[in-house]
Amino acid sequence: MAHIIDITVDPRKAIESACDVLADGFPIAIPTETVYGLAADATNPAAITRIYETKGRPRFNPLICHMADLAMAEQYAIFDPVSRALAEAFWPGPLTIVLPLRSESRIHSLATAGLDTVGIRLPRGFAGDLIRAFGKPLAAPSANTSGKISATSAAHVEADLGAKLKLILDAGASVVGVESTIVKVEDGKLRLLRPGGLPAEDIERVAGQKLHRAKKASAAIEAPGMLASHYAPGAAVRLGATHIDAGEAFIAFGATSLPGAEKAAIVLNLSPEGNLAEAAANLFDYMKRADASGAGTIAFSAIPDEGLGEAINDRLRRAAAPRE
Repeated sequence: MAHIIDITVDPRKAIESACDVLADGFPIAIPTETVYGLAADATNPAAITRIYETKGRPRFNPLICHMADLAMAEQYAIFDPVSRALAEAFWPGPLTIVLPLRSESRIHSLATAGLDTVGIRLPRGFAGDLIRAFGKPLAAPSANTSGKISATSAAHVEADLGAKLKLILDAGASVVGVESTIVKVEDGKLRLLRPGGLPAEDIERVAGQKLHRAKKASAAIEAPGMLASHYAPGAAVRLGATHIDAGEAFIAFGATSLPGAEKAAIVLNLSPEGNLAEAAANLFDYMKRADASGAGTIAFSAIPDEGLGEAINDRLRRAAAPRE
């Protein structure tokens, strides 16, 4: 089982222990403001292979590479003016920018799934300090079995992947609670590849242009989180519920309940006051709790598709999608 270190007790010791495991080519679970990540040396093919093996993740699905600062990111990728403006405005934070790789980049092609681009993010707080101490970028998808609910606490990681890891770093619950927003500039136009913890409206304000959204799912995987079925619990997921069937798990949003809620296996409310930031922070934890209730179906109230609601609804649609 994984060794768990509370980073609030001795951050320096946590970083030293983490760097030792990373240098040996093994992945570790790290806390970020979005979700917990399964991190390994982005320049080491053996370490990257272990990420894919630990998660059971298909190798055609690229990994986000996390950097300590903009100067480190510039060593590996080429920034156009719009991408640079977004980086300066929102890094560190829950924004991933897909950029062309530099020809001399040492990020291994396993991390980029063979693409000539790389998704880069600067995480806030401890994760950034760890990358700075390690001195190399960390490839870090979410720390959960591929396709399943993302982890927002060390306990989530331990329950899912604890037997496969050497080290889990614990910083409590993730503040944002959903993965980063992913964007890409292409032919001068800004594309939204995945909604996430940074609202689209904030990005558009800084970029001075609208984000272009795909009208239908693309067969090409350009960034993480683009698979049709993803973030899925064991139970079936029913969205936009107007009533609750007996024995279902019910995850509500806002002050209004639904008919039949009194017969639910469990009732949870993402945000009784209708706060989308609170709902995003609670989303994955509540999905795990609802799944653990033993209910065959998890029914969700409708959630506004604006601000962080766009990211929440994206995760829920993928959780509800048909599974292979």
